[in-house]
Amino acid sequence: MGKHYIPNSANREEMLKEIGLSSIESLFSDVPRGMVKEFNLPDGKSEYEVFLELSEVLSKNKTILDTPSFLGAGTYFHYVPAHVKYLIERSEFLTSYTPYQPEISQGMLQALFEYQSLIAELVGLPIVNASMYDWGTAMAEAALMSARVTRKNKFVVPKHLSPEKKRVLETYAAGPGLEVVEIPWDESGQLDLEKLKEEVDSAAGVYIELPNFFGILEENIEEVGEIAHDAGALFVVGVDPTILGIVEAPGELGADIVVGEAAYFGSPMNFGGPRAGIFATRNDRKLIRQMPGRIIGMTKDAEGRRAFVMTLQTREQHIRRAKATSNICSNEALVAVAAAIHLATLGPRGLRELGEVILKNTAYLKKKLSEVAEIPFGGINFKDVLVRFEKPYSEIHEGLLERNIHGGYYIGKHFPELGESALFAATETTRKEWVDALIDALKEVA
Repeated sequence: MGKHYIPNSANREEMLKEIGLSSIESLFSDVPRGMVKEFNLPDGKSEYEVFLELSEVLSKNKTILDTPSFLGAGTYFHYVPAHVKYLIERSEFLTSYTPYQPEISQGMLQALFEYQSLIAELVGLPIVNASMYDWGTAMAEAALMSARVTRKNKFVVPKHLSPEKKRVLETYAAGPGLEVVEIPWDESGQLDLEKLKEEVDSAAGVYIELPNFFGILEENIEEVGEIAHDAGALFVVGVDPTILGIVEAPGELGADIVVGEAAYFGSPMNFGGPRAGIFATRNDRKLIRQMPGRIIGMTKDAEGRRAFVMTLQTREQHIRRAKATSNICSNEALVAVAAAIHLATLGPRGLRELGEVILKNTAYLKKKLSEVAEIPFGGINFKDVLVRFEKPYSEIHEGLLERNIHGGYYIGKHFPELGESALFAATETTRKEWVDALIDALKEVA
């Protein structure tokens, strides 16, 4: 049967006649004139010719081994063990999408259940969904959830928040009219507690990050949580999970909701995506019923065997839209499974060692940067280090690129009060010779 339809060029006239059209062009006759333009594409090529042309284009790219990069600010170069990629390329994971029929989706459901279990242990909260789109959307969903639970209309965030996350939050908040209030940082680069106390009244939720956008470990997280709870607000903590082998879990510090980025485990940078947002909460029915996304649970089937199901799915695809807690249309299943595999590989000891190496590399980077530029804030840094220069950073960055080094992320345009500032990042992959080469280059261009 397939020979009659693949390819279908021989049947083209017959198919057009069947639908009452005279030509392929007439398929688009209802498209207004001027909307479709001539693309002026070249003639088709053979597969091998396309391979050669694309290979030539791709050869212009440089890897981090060719050009050491210190660009961070939310996207970091982590080492992903080879077996992680191999395992998620298995067809039962790679081709799985939405497990609407649990009886034929037990493998993927179990993998997501394991992901939830690992994240729950990691962040110190027992209820975890099967992931959001990314950290930014998870944080924004937490803001809307806080408003639904408390019936208040204000969400308090640090002023030193990633510009990308801030835009996502503002987009989410625009529809329901949620007010977003920013709290400035103090002289240490951490959340100003006195300013927080002035703004926390009538807040639905208070958000803080570990580490903060400047890469600094906020030292007063428990106190921030107490201030939030005393005002009747939910306490939301955003966390880089790679730090949780060396610091206390946010759930142990009083967080009601924890969000973060799961893709730091198991996924390469991929030009910024795809990702998987962490979303966890306390075992409180009023919170659980307001969670976005899906929760995968374990139960028993009619014959008493272990089985996995979608326990909660308060999404607009499944229930009346007016009752949905979120319009998220899919969990990032493959990225979440990759994170689970990587986390299981590391284990508690590996996670602690990962955090220690990143902390050590960040400290070395900060120490060396202080020799050539100003470090505005003290404290302990993890991954990112805020650096301030006297010269325009654009000139410095171009000078670094000419020396085959990719510099940091310029934040002066987002925080003009910090002057010509940039975030330089280190991870477990950062090599001492890279840092030394960066400093030598900065001595020439800064």
